[in-house]
Amino acid sequence: MKIVSASEMRQIDGLTSERFGVPSITLMENAGAAVSDFVLTRYPQAKTVGIVCGKGNNGGDGLVVARKLQQAGREVRLLLLAEPAELRGDAAEMFQRLPLKPVIASSSQHLNSREAGSVFAADLLIDAILGTGFRPPVSELYGAAIAALNASRAPVVALDIPSGADADGAEEQTGIIGRADAIVTFTAPRRAHVFWELSSGPVRIAPIGSPDDAVLSSLNLHLITAHDIAPLFKPRPRNANKGSFGHVLALGGSLGKAGSVAMAGIAALRSGAGLATVATPKSVLATVAGFHPELMTEPLPETDAGSIALQAKNQVAELAKNKTVLAIGPGISRHPETSQMVRDAVNNQVQPIVLDADGLNAFEGRAKELNGKGRWLVITPHPGEMARLLGSTVAEVQRDRIGAARNFSREHELIVVLKGHRTLIARPSGEVWVNTTGNPGMATGGTGDILTGMVAGLMAQMPSRIFAAVMAAVYLHGLAGDVACETTGEQSLLATDLVDAMPEGFRRVRQAAQRDFVEIGGQP
Repeated sequence: MKIVSASEMRQIDGLTSERFGVPSITLMENAGAAVSDFVLTRYPQAKTVGIVCGKGNNGGDGLVVARKLQQAGREVRLLLLAEPAELRGDAAEMFQRLPLKPVIASSSQHLNSREAGSVFAADLLIDAILGTGFRPPVSELYGAAIAALNASRAPVVALDIPSGADADGAEEQTGIIGRADAIVTFTAPRRAHVFWELSSGPVRIAPIGSPDDAVLSSLNLHLITAHDIAPLFKPRPRNANKGSFGHVLALGGSLGKAGSVAMAGIAALRSGAGLATVATPKSVLATVAGFHPELMTEPLPETDAGSIALQAKNQVAELAKNKTVLAIGPGISRHPETSQMVRDAVNNQVQPIVLDADGLNAFEGRAKELNGKGRWLVITPHPGEMARLLGSTVAEVQRDRIGAARNFSREHELIVVLKGHRTLIARPSGEVWVNTTGNPGMATGGTGDILTGMVAGLMAQMPSRIFAAVMAAVYLHGLAGDVACETTGEQSLLATDLVDAMPEGFRRVRQAAQRDFVEIGGQP
């Protein structure tokens, strides 16, 4: 799903009407219906609904919501922040269709009236004051109405975006901004919907009639959704066997870090790979094999420190010959000899490779040697590893995560999965995909190793759809974390909880793909 700017959203609405023949008033009617459906589903106990409308199109959408909710049997209390004569176009037409009399407030003093106070005392409030086309400053009247919304104890559903917020996602938000417990926006998300915490609850992106051909954007940013990845998980052929779904070779582990590569291996299997072999120093092989009986293992020569020795490179090359994907790095250590072995493996193997953890650190100061031209190379750095590859700082990476991922992907012709809040997936074409699943409980040791295994496992199953497999792995990884967190809470979540939660994650992806809307922050 494309992420668009506020100005592009206006162009999309115009194109929908002008080229594709969908009247603008139909778009407004559909938007209001989408919000009404959301309210009726999410807030069934709210008997009274207060709707605060501005005089623009956002307010026009709110007028439709008022009509729809009253028709559904709710008690609607409507506050219009303008004289009816000030309404124009579709908003004026929707006012004429109202089956109820609104409270009119044309100045901030009018908000102190008993009638206006009854609107803000409703069980649920809907913010339809300002939409994504807003440009500061907020007027005195609108600012007072937003302040009254914020002071209310009732939950607030923002129509399109919380009033006063910058839809294009400026880092420094100025002026008053409405609070929101949920947001319903339309057609495509804007940057603020994806990157900023505008709502304490879900952000629903509802279709209202714009065809895909009308949704144009120059941002080269996309949101990963269940609709994108569910088609990858069709029922398997009845005559399938373990050789049908790829064989992952996980290369890693060292003394004291055997669990990392074991987790990567079992994550590859749990995500659907037919086979997984872990190649690890011989002194830790028994530990790795003891984690999961489903894993196959191969002992490798080791250094005095218990990491993989450089002399293992020929054995690694032989092991890799019949493998579908290589996952290199979990627990592998930063021993100089091991780092040289990693560089040799990455640069000399032709199979798709997923490179993570100290496998990435092996290229610190030598990033020019890291290139995916003519093959599939996926790197999965956290901000610290990305900073080491770039020779910069974590703060610099975090200041422009999109630029860091996009530029490195282009320059090195590989796929970058830059982990963190809103994990990014960049490809050499310049496209960047944003993931919104996951939670802070996943900030614990081992979750990155699980991701490495999932990426490798899904790549092994989909050799002709590698990039889609990477997207699916990142989305499912975060979703498994969300599923696990429902039981464990954030503090108690362990990396291996994600492995147990994967089956439910797959089920939820299939379920969410059957809906005609997308939600960020809600249960997929």
